[in-house]
Amino acid sequence: MANPAHDAHPAHSADEARAVAEAARETEWTSASFVRELFEGRLRLPLIHPYPTPDPADSAKAAPFLQALEAFMREHVDSDEIDRTTEIPADVVDGLRKLGAFGIKIDEKYGGLGLSQYAYTHAIALVTSQDGSLTALLSASQSIGVAVPLKLFGTDAQKEKYLPRLAKGAISAFALTESQVGSDPAGLRTTAELSADGTHWILNGEKLWCTNGPVAEVIVVMARTGKKITAFIVECDWPGVETTHRLHFMGLRAMQNGMLRFTNVKVPVENVIWGEGKGLKLALTTLNTGRLTLPASCAAGAKRALEITRRWAAERVQWGKAIGKHDSVAQKLGRMAADTFAMQAVSDLASLLADRKTTDIRLEAAIAKMWNSEIGDRIIDNCLQIKGGRGYETVDSLRSRGDRPDPVERMYRDFRINRIFEGSSEIMRLFIAREALDTHLSVAGDLIDPKASGGKKFMALLRAAFFYAHWYPGQWFGWGRWPRFGEFGTLATHVRFVERRSRKLARTLFHAMVRFGPKLEHRQAVLFRLVDVGAELFAMSAAVSQANALAQGGNPKAIELADVFCLHARRRVDDLFAATFNADDVPTYHLAQEVMAAEHAWLEDGMVRAK
Repeated sequence: MANPAHDAHPAHSADEARAVAEAARETEWTSASFVRELFEGRLRLPLIHPYPTPDPADSAKAAPFLQALEAFMREHVDSDEIDRTTEIPADVVDGLRKLGAFGIKIDEKYGGLGLSQYAYTHAIALVTSQDGSLTALLSASQSIGVAVPLKLFGTDAQKEKYLPRLAKGAISAFALTESQVGSDPAGLRTTAELSADGTHWILNGEKLWCTNGPVAEVIVVMARTGKKITAFIVECDWPGVETTHRLHFMGLRAMQNGMLRFTNVKVPVENVIWGEGKGLKLALTTLNTGRLTLPASCAAGAKRALEITRRWAAERVQWGKAIGKHDSVAQKLGRMAADTFAMQAVSDLASLLADRKTTDIRLEAAIAKMWNSEIGDRIIDNCLQIKGGRGYETVDSLRSRGDRPDPVERMYRDFRINRIFEGSSEIMRLFIAREALDTHLSVAGDLIDPKASGGKKFMALLRAAFFYAHWYPGQWFGWGRWPRFGEFGTLATHVRFVERRSRKLARTLFHAMVRFGPKLEHRQAVLFRLVDVGAELFAMSAAVSQANALAQGGNPKAIELADVFCLHARRRVDDLFAATFNADDVPTYHLAQEVMAAEHAWLEDGMVRAK
């Protein structure tokens, strides 16, 4: 499960936390990144246009599995019963095993289906469109569970031992979060000490919010080994491994999520993945592709909400006409359709780029997760609003009186976690902001580092003078008007907008560095607005590129969807720029500090006090 943004702070310094995070970063950009280029003022369309296409052989291989999976979900899965009982029936899990749904991306030589990331995310989307708890089971097992770290960093012996088991349906999990450690791994308290004879590690500690933990056979556990963090493969039936609590949540009620305790667990040295001290980097690298499940799941949830809303808007009559004919509802429905199209374009693009393996997708994946989860949340909310009381009513109540049992209430509960899972929206924005500033920090970082020596500052000054002398003017001068990008037809104006605003984004980031210096990292409201600009520009680019490809393939209606989406996105972008250096940030921050100090506790008068 994801790390929440507001965990209690463990006892370590901010400098230590920053050092741990920096040490775990992938510092090299060995491949191009479309989003990184956007933040630097360059629209490199060839990286995403023409819109990537799935490998035909992979699609042909995936088709029978996807058809069987859809049929299984429709015929054998009672999602209302799963939500009601908070349990996934054993026959459902066994049925998924027989389909190969636990080994979608595992190579065929290990008994898996050997499908692509694109095929995997489409399979998970099918599941999510009906049941979020099943998505949690499958995703935690093979998006961030044991299989992915082994595929990326495992030894041949580790792969031979574990991947066949996982392909057959052995459930796995990933254990990083602790009670006092969320998104700040510097405070990790689970430890592993090498035995005197050097044959095994002795693991002690507790992990919180481990999805699949209570039912997993094997898990990846992150533990501190000295001052570094190491990843271990741990068998759940080993002595000293126990689930102390199965946890329950607002949504995804059948999700098997637990608190795990490790007491003097003996882990063989050969069960270290990648090497001692590489655990946190392994976790972050795994999440680059692991979090691509969520954009696809969010898009699937949005599609289901759109289907329910579209039907209801056409059938429900008020004041003499269908409610979808009333402008207030029509505006919501039109935006829902346009946003759903963009969400699918963003999700597919990120997965296809991951399969291409020639693009660095760390920023694309982070933005896809953050943006899709937030836009999707709005779509689900609008679905409930338009359905009204029937959206708020449970399926059992609807069914009992003969009304159509659309599971909007369950969808609303289930979807909310997506803004927290696998890195909260706040943590995603911090991550994106750090990577977006990477070039500037490498050039001029020492200038704003209060700990840098005079010599380092002087050298940084020379580098900055040379770099910005030619970089900065380029962010002001450039032709982003007609006839550029004419191949996009009526959508060309939106591509021109992206090109112009990407240059504005680059120079505004630079202005923020100059204005705030070393204090910029504390001006998260400013950074977050600029990250949101980048996210909107990426979504516009994905939507336009996919719409262009679909139109050329015989679906001109995609142009209309992309056009409406971009019209709304453009307004959001300009609003974000207008508010970048918002004058109310500082007084709002100071007010928050006063609230924490209980200086405004009088506002809480008149309610029943909590015990």
